[in-house]
Amino acid sequence: MRTRVYIDGYNLYYSCLKRSPYKWLNVHALAVNQLPKNQIDRVRYFTARVSARPHDPTQPQRQETYFRALRSVPEVDIHFGHFLTHEVSMPDAAAWNAGQYQPRRVIKTEEKGSDVNLGTHLLMDAFDGLFDVAVVISNDSDLAEPIRMVRQRFGKAVGLLGHRSVRVSGKLKPLVSFIRSFPTSALQSAQFPHQMTDGNGTFSKPPQW
Repeated sequence: MRTRVYIDGYNLYYSCLKRSPYKWLNVHALAVNQLPKNQIDRVRYFTARVSARPHDPTQPQRQETYFRALRSVPEVDIHFGHFLTHEVSMPDAAAWNAGQYQPRRVIKTEEKGSDVNLGTHLLMDAFDGLFDVAVVISNDSDLAEPIRMVRQRFGKAVGLLGHRSVRVSGKLKPLVSFIRSFPTSALQSAQFPHQMTDGNGTFSKPPQW
């Protein structure tokens, strides 16, 4: 069956990669390994570029190296949203729990666009008849309506794929055709080579990873 995979990069990162040694992940290999009977012709990866932070000034360089690795896979397309960073006032947790309101000024960073972009491409690819099965790697309940429309309006199968430690969203669970989970060992077996070569030369997995 013609299959396309739609990945919310930050949802995947925070659900199972952030504290793991498996950030150097070949998302196409992961999908192929977990869906061996499907013909996966396209993996759409939705993310946003990070900025340098005082405590982690090399974060953008590591991310760009990872994008370089992803671009070496012909079946993978990267779609960018953006980060919105602003100063907000939020209640102090300890004071709140003590029944008091004590505001604190904090820097809040939100990733914008990935869920909208994912839902849009999911719908448009269904409209264009580009897949028989769509597989979504995300647990974002905001995707409920696009998934429902793809199934009801276009008659396509939509499945969820995620790490077995993630509890599936109650809003998504009744809408999808199937749910499949993978163990941490699946991340380990889908890593890029430590050293890679593309049209611009040789590059390596970031040493911090």
